[in-house]
Amino acid sequence: MTVHNSPSSDCSVEISGLEKRYTAQRTGGPGRGIEDVGFAVPRGHFFTLLGPSGCGKTTTLRCLAGLETADRGEISMSGRPVFSAAARRDVPPEARPIAMVPQSYGIWPHMKVFENAAFPLRHGRTTYPRAETRRRVLAMLEQVGLSEYADRWAVQLSGGQQQRLALARALLCEPEVLLLDEPLSNLDAKLRSQLRTELRSFQQKFGVTTIYVTHDQGEALAMSDTIVVMNQGRIEQIGSPDEIYDSPASRFVADFVGSANLVPGVAEGAVGSADRAVVAKTALGAVRCERFTVPAAAPRAGGQLSVCVRPENIRVTAGTAEARGTNRFAARIASSEYLGDRQEVVVSLDGTELRAHADAHLTARPGDEVTVALDPARTIALWS
Repeated sequence: MTVHNSPSSDCSVEISGLEKRYTAQRTGGPGRGIEDVGFAVPRGHFFTLLGPSGCGKTTTLRCLAGLETADRGEISMSGRPVFSAAARRDVPPEARPIAMVPQSYGIWPHMKVFENAAFPLRHGRTTYPRAETRRRVLAMLEQVGLSEYADRWAVQLSGGQQQRLALARALLCEPEVLLLDEPLSNLDAKLRSQLRTELRSFQQKFGVTTIYVTHDQGEALAMSDTIVVMNQGRIEQIGSPDEIYDSPASRFVADFVGSANLVPGVAEGAVGSADRAVVAKTALGAVRCERFTVPAAAPRAGGQLSVCVRPENIRVTAGTAEARGTNRFAARIASSEYLGDRQEVVVSLDGTELRAHADAHLTARPGDEVTVALDPARTIALWS
């Protein structure tokens, strides 16, 4: 497969100031779309738009594809403008260097597997002679593990095989950018896990820039080079999977991506102290947070915040003999679930509950007293 490159830009996609408004059907007033969306996608990256239903991720993807016309903003692909509201430029979908796999795959049931895959080579921007079309299609079907199904009707394929067929057809378009709109959402959990590994492998093999839309945080963390977390039409955070998970920029990101304990508190000192830590006064007591994102207006002492700590960054030990020192508190087990490799426990500290991943062999049971230790290096102060 050939992926077209342009020397004019190191990014396959650049978006700035993108805005799309809708009219709410019930009220007739403005509905939520997207507002001030902007990002750059490096060439060859697997780039994911992540967020809950209605957050604007699919609207953003459809604007990229040319299926929606934004009200404001600009979109460039490989340095070439394909949309500009100010310049009234809007390149139609078929003239954009993209291929798209929709949530439903778009497989034609009246065609066999070979005919489905061959469609873009017969009716796309570039057409090929019959022999060349056959060679290209069979080679692609071989690479996605469908060569032995070439003469079957598409409806005879399983859900996972249909997903591979849709991907093969999209890649045969030789796109600069591959757009994927929740392509695994119709599959069961076990097959989703298998196919997300295959999909990432195919993307790396072909080197095509991929923009992937999902509401599934596990998919985003497992597959992406970069994640954009969206909420209510706006971008909350852009970062690598580990940055998004380990250093969330807001309460929303912390709560949406993974499991997080969020404890309200106030800052006991100004942000940016000499030891690069924030001490928060909470219902647990004083909590030292060695991770934080400094907001535009750094709060002074007394400023409200949330302490964020992931369950795996909390250590639980039987008894309260160690319940002294930084980020160590006496608590009581409220509930416990044995999961083989660990226990998932809920601990109560004077009415405040925290979820924690405890050692599988922890001897404490519900009602027993324990010591809870929050790792300061993994405890985060959040202001938004």
